[in-house]
Amino acid sequence: MTEIDGYAHEVARLGAEIGLPFIAVSADFSNPEPVLGGDGRPYAETLFRWVDPTLEYWKDRGFALRTPFVLAARYVSEPFYYADGVFATWRPAPQLTAISVDRSARDHGVAGAIIAPTYLPGGLIGAVVWATPDPAVPVAQIFETHAARLHAAALKFIAAYNDADGATPQADAPRLTRREIQCLKWAAAGKTDADIGELVRISAPTVRFHLKNAAQKLRVVGRSQAVREAAALGYVGGGHNPARPHA
Repeated sequence: MTEIDGYAHEVARLGAEIGLPFIAVSADFSNPEPVLGGDGRPYAETLFRWVDPTLEYWKDRGFALRTPFVLAARYVSEPFYYADGVFATWRPAPQLTAISVDRSARDHGVAGAIIAPTYLPGGLIGAVVWATPDPAVPVAQIFETHAARLHAAALKFIAAYNDADGATPQADAPRLTRREIQCLKWAAAGKTDADIGELVRISAPTVRFHLKNAAQKLRVVGRSQAVREAAALGYVGGGHNPARPHA
């Protein structure tokens, strides 16, 4: 048994322990290929089983684009659960509760589930879903007690799988300077070179110089590609403006 197989067995063991024995996994939402075990076969055909045995989701290359479980995992990086027809998590999360999930879940025989998204370097997003067809299973209570353990198990499994597959960026990722990161963050916020120059108190040509250097380090061409690649590597986040540096 490989190390990754061991992590996969831990995912399955936890599901059986908490009463959510049906499991679906994706190592990378952008990659339709199934997650394979050490024997070269999909875990979905060997170790993991799903509520509806006829739903061979891992063979459907467009499934991840349709299911609300994957959509929800793109909106939050923390674990969340499905119960009583809606998504929820530890805190108020309007972006989750706004997602229509009940019909899709019922169509697939899912009465409750816990979902652990896995956000990894390079912009990789995967997830592990533990589910049940039994509406009597107290999913919200199980979530409160076990969500942290499930999230850790999902991260170990998906991270190890992507590392072995070569999908995770290696340690030689480009190193950007503080000024390059600031310029990229403001560019991601839609600011022009002149705007950025005023905000960080440098000239517009100097802004272009930093953006060009960043693009070269990131091995891309152009401002938009540099912003996208920097975001994938975690240099450019959303939701907050970059701090203005001291003069």
